[in-house]
Amino acid sequence: MHREETCGLPTDQVPDYCPPDLGSSFFGVEHGKPELTTTGRKSEVRALSLWGLNAGIQIRIIQPTKPKQVPRNNHSSSTISALDMGISEEEWERLQKVLDWSGPDQEITQLDQSTSPVHSTFSIVGLKESYKVGEKISVTITARDHNKNLKRYGGDFFQAKLFNSKLKASVYGEVVDHRNGTYSVALLLPWEGQAQVHVRLEHSSEVVQILKKYRESSFPRSHYNGHYEGPGPNKTRISEIVQCNLKWGADGSWKKGDCCCEYKDVKTGTVWQCERPKKLSCDNLVYHSFGGLESPLNHFEEQLFTKKLTNVTITGDKEIINVLPNTTTIGTKERCIAGMTTPIPAGFYLKDVWNSFVCNTQQINSSQMGNCLKNKIVYLMGDSTTRQWFEFLEGTVPGKLFSLKRMDLHNPRTGGPLMAVEMKNNIIVHWRAHGVPLRFSKMPITDLHYISNDIDEIAGGPHAVVAFTIFAHQVFHPLTFYVHEVAKIRQSVVALLRRAPETTVIIKSGNTAGMKDIFRSDWYTMQLNTVMQEMIRDIDGVIYFDVWQMTSCHYLSEHIHPGPVVVANEVKMFLSYICPV
Repeated sequence: MHREETCGLPTDQVPDYCPPDLGSSFFGVEHGKPELTTTGRKSEVRALSLWGLNAGIQIRIIQPTKPKQVPRNNHSSSTISALDMGISEEEWERLQKVLDWSGPDQEITQLDQSTSPVHSTFSIVGLKESYKVGEKISVTITARDHNKNLKRYGGDFFQAKLFNSKLKASVYGEVVDHRNGTYSVALLLPWEGQAQVHVRLEHSSEVVQILKKYRESSFPRSHYNGHYEGPGPNKTRISEIVQCNLKWGADGSWKKGDCCCEYKDVKTGTVWQCERPKKLSCDNLVYHSFGGLESPLNHFEEQLFTKKLTNVTITGDKEIINVLPNTTTIGTKERCIAGMTTPIPAGFYLKDVWNSFVCNTQQINSSQMGNCLKNKIVYLMGDSTTRQWFEFLEGTVPGKLFSLKRMDLHNPRTGGPLMAVEMKNNIIVHWRAHGVPLRFSKMPITDLHYISNDIDEIAGGPHAVVAFTIFAHQVFHPLTFYVHEVAKIRQSVVALLRRAPETTVIIKSGNTAGMKDIFRSDWYTMQLNTVMQEMIRDIDGVIYFDVWQMTSCHYLSEHIHPGPVVVANEVKMFLSYICPV
């Protein structure tokens, strides 16, 4: 988290595998009629259901009072209301408060007025010759511009940690913004030995303002491809590839006019649209894949995003901190259960092992993992970071007593859906990618399900484990759309726990991305994490698994796909929630 203070006070983001006839139809043919949109040319099927409802679902039409409009900047093409997002006006106001981020107090037009990583520094307050395990040190960060002038306002995105590469140790530090060009960090000293402070400027406050501006813009930073296939003349088969994208808001189309085929999910209300193919009809959409990235930045904005100004380590006190042993132990022996809060720091690495301050994390071998998963059905959903969990379990659980093996479902190895089984001990592990928007390589559109819809198809029970993440592919699109997606997921999770309260539900936070550009900035992910935490905080029985600190503080490099050491620690903590000790 990147907390802000003024005068020292707070300113107050898969059903079981079955054959293709899943019981729902991509084009809504089996369950319900396709929506019809009348165009200027002729009436035809224009909005087709992405994933149909099961028979018997009733749709109630509500005539709401006129909602309060959510303010949008000049780069947005439409106005989104709290009702559009599926939340109350009070909740939207609360979200805006927790997402508030300070920034420049005037328009910045010169590069030298922005925060300089060369001239910004950090210092350790009152550095002593030695400390004891469990004590803290205080670090002050001073931001300056390229002319060495002290910044008058806050909003810079700094990341801080304490580390020791030889000990394979590191711990996260929360940066507190005092909104006057200075920042502070309290760093815990959790291990015996030596340690060093590391601070880097990920983005200047000027860049964060740009990120905020384009986050709510209708400018399509990410493009996608729709692959249409169908019968041609003389018994041939023809194919066409067109651009596709999310439609969000009444005027939120990235293409204007009568251009497109629209596909509306009847349960979530999400609308996906593709350019109309020239030879084939709208109902011939078969595959989806990622397309190109398009930058909205002007020349001045591009200068602010250059590598020499982005994600740069700043200079400061490089003294070695000596930490002596302490008779008082730190950490916790509490069982890992739902409803636990995530402290800062949430834990630390030592000898490549994550020691959690949330609950008692098990350091278990492959046989113990197998015992934990015995008689369990695990539904992993989301993106490639939960696929890493699937791959870890697939590669680790096999042993003398267990033989978890992947089934050949004749799907793309990375796109899925995937399933591994262990017959003797009745273990089933699924993984499925979430619905569009999704930047994956070519895969069948019918294999892309919205998480909320998949949760609605799970009966649940003490044998069921549902774990999902939805962050990495949402950073290209408006925050208001993300709130809409989380609201639908929340509704489905609440319904699941109501019908089967013994179901284990785990929400994995987003990782740090390792990429710091206009497309996939960590600042975007951190804000989505805040949205998810805030929106699910009052749901009894849900476990929020914060991996942000685990991926951002590691003593080695960070990446959207963390290395095996980080993934192993994530999965072991994940299993600690399933089989708490």
